This record gives sequence, C-alpha cells and structure tokens, in this order.
Amino acid sequence: MKPDRLNAFTDGFFAIVITVMVLELRVPEGTGFDALRPELPLFAAYVLSFIYVGLYWNNHHHMLNSAKRVNGRVLWSNLGLLFWLSLFPFVIRWVGERGVTLFPVTAFGIVLLMAAIFYWVLERSLIAAEGDSSEIAKAVGAKQKEWISIVVYVLGLTLGFLVSAYVSVALYIAVAIMWLVPDRRFERRLQAE
Repeated sequence: MKPDRLNAFTDGFFAIVITVMVLELRVPEGTGFDALRPELPLFAAYVLSFIYVGLYWNNHHHMLNSAKRVNGRVLWSNLGLLFWLSLFPFVIRWVGERGVTLFPVTAFGIVLLMAAIFYWVLERSLIAAEGDSSEIAKAVGAKQKEWISIVVYVLGLTLGFLVSAYVSVALYIAVAIMWLVPDRRFERRLQAE
C-alpha cells in the first residue's frame, strides 16, 4: 500500500497532540509576573514538548515522503511511535503540577526514550518493507544522531536519580538542540531524484 493515508493520519495526529498540549496550559490567576511564576514549569515543559513534537513531525514527514510503500509492520511501528508521542500532554501536566522533580522528569525522559526507540523501529520497518537499497535506507545512513539521542536519554534518566532532575532536563534540552540543526538526509535524497 502507498504511504499517503499513513502520512495524512499521522499529520492529523500531530495536530491533535499539539492542540491537547496547549490545552494543558493554565491561565494565571492574576495579571502580573508573580501570577505567571507558578505556571513557568508547565510552560517550559510545554515549550520543550512542542519542540520535540515539531521535530518528530518534521522528520517523520520527510521520511514518509521518501517511502514508496508501507505494510502492516510499518503501520504498527508508526502506531507505537504515536502512542509514546501521545503521552506528551500527560507528562507535561505532571511536570507542571509537581515541578522539576524526579518522577515527573523521569516519566518525561521515558517518553522521550521510547519515542526515539519507536522512531528507529519505524525506520527499520520502512527499510524492511522497501529493501536495503531503498531511498530510506540510503538516507538513514549511520544514524549517529539517533544513537547519540538514545544514549543521552539513558544518561539523563540515570543522572536524574544520581544527581538531579535538572541535569536530566538539561540533557533532554541538549538533544532537542542537536535535532534543531536540520537533518537534511531525506531532503538531499529527494532532491537527488
């Protein structure tokens, strides 16, 4: 089957997650900065989550535009990724209500780690569906950023318990910054065609 329906479904999913995430933000009780201060952890978690959802949507969009066919394994892999991404509103609410504390930040890190793993599973499923000589296989290459991300997420989870939840958050921000540098692997492959 062609990837068009999967792409459209996933685009709709991303739009819904972003909408639900913004609905998690509370309106401050007052009008001054003091009224906004208690909402800053939730707002910061929202901004980081929005960036991550945007990064996943961007990379997913490019990868699926390179795909020629999908199968059941690809569909289930995609749903696995979407499951983990759908938990962003929950974890940002938890961070917002409990602050930058160990268990909410750990939950956020687990969601990030599992989303990264399922994105990799989706890549592998698309390559399996199209073959090792597919455009996706050529574009993915060594996957250095993916592996670095997974290692940093695990490090963030570990250091949260050993040092501080703030260290975990700093590492999660570092991964997001690393991915903000555009990943042009799929764009280059599409332009070469």
